[in-house]
Amino acid sequence: MLRSLELFAGAGGLALGTELAGFHAVGAVERDKWACETLLENKERGHPLVKNLKVLSSDVRDLNFTDLPTGVDLVSGGPPCQPFSIGGKHRAHQDDRDMFSAFAEVVSSVRPRAFLIENVKGLTRASFSNYLQYIELRMSMPDIGMKPDETWHDHLRRLEREATSIGDKGTRYRVVRELFNAADYGAPQKRERVFIVGFREDQDAEFSFPDSTHSFDALLRDQWVTGDYWDRHEVSRKARPEMPTRQVGRIERLKTQNDFRGLPWRTVRDAIQGLPEPRQDGRCPPGISNHRLQPGARVYKGHTGSPIDLPSKALKAGNHGVPGGENMLVRPDGSVRYFSVRESARLQTFPDSYVFHGAWSETMRQLGNAVPVVLAQRVASEVAKHLLIAEGREIAGRKAH
Repeated sequence: MLRSLELFAGAGGLALGTELAGFHAVGAVERDKWACETLLENKERGHPLVKNLKVLSSDVRDLNFTDLPTGVDLVSGGPPCQPFSIGGKHRAHQDDRDMFSAFAEVVSSVRPRAFLIENVKGLTRASFSNYLQYIELRMSMPDIGMKPDETWHDHLRRLEREATSIGDKGTRYRVVRELFNAADYGAPQKRERVFIVGFREDQDAEFSFPDSTHSFDALLRDQWVTGDYWDRHEVSRKARPEMPTRQVGRIERLKTQNDFRGLPWRTVRDAIQGLPEPRQDGRCPPGISNHRLQPGARVYKGHTGSPIDLPSKALKAGNHGVPGGENMLVRPDGSVRYFSVRESARLQTFPDSYVFHGAWSETMRQLGNAVPVVLAQRVASEVAKHLLIAEGREIAGRKAH
């Protein structure tokens, strides 16, 4: 069985994805009280994906490395994204929430066969290009840590020299990076995340990221060429929105395309299908957790919400201002309401049996910081596949000798 250690676990999006991909998490580290309570509540409820999870309520920087498990195949995690996110202050390494060095120190201590990091698209902005180069070099040589009096610029220059020099550099990793739109992999949300994957140099694995499975073109075809989307949801012609004028030319081209492949992007309507409208009395419907109406949604500049017949905009980690205003559903008639926590969890592809602990603001923060489970599963499945291939080659090599 492949074993993994989860850092910066949050509400568990990446942990659930790696578990579904075939890894068994031996521990999950998270310092946020509410996120830890979400993990623990699901563990206590016996949720099959976390029932055996050891939750460590700790700052990653305060971990006692001697207490960490050995024989770990994968260290995964999403270091806090605020230093790089569009909504953050863009301070990168100057932000005390920048935890990439802490991640590298754990990798240096545990020496997993592979690591997996996910983060926001903002990390790939041109203004962070030097720092992204530093992260990749830092992760490729995790044993070469930063000296007490060293800036990250100085450390980068030292790592660059080490990369081309002769001599022992400790454990080395081959590092690759890719930017994904979660909608292209089956999440009903246009959420862009960057993944950084590293394989230990002794692993005979030629890793490649997974191909996309869903597309916007397939959705346009499903809605405006075949009409199957509307039939599937029993939406009458009178109740359908008008064809988007900006996409008319694209739709006309799709009418003549015969070799069409891939599945349609999943929409908000797809995601919330089967859920009743959230109740206004503050109670959840029987058998459905975290599904209450949050009042006060309204549209104004910068707060336009997500049309029901498209994937949602990226959920934001907040409950007011731009973040809260964007966590809204827009009906075909233009009326809006906030997504319930359960609807937001579906947009992040958490199972309905997974519950979230805390008030609406706290749970929306947990969900806004999460990676969609289905996207984590797709990437982690490729990592698992290549680790198993490398293991098979190693066994075959030993038998040959």
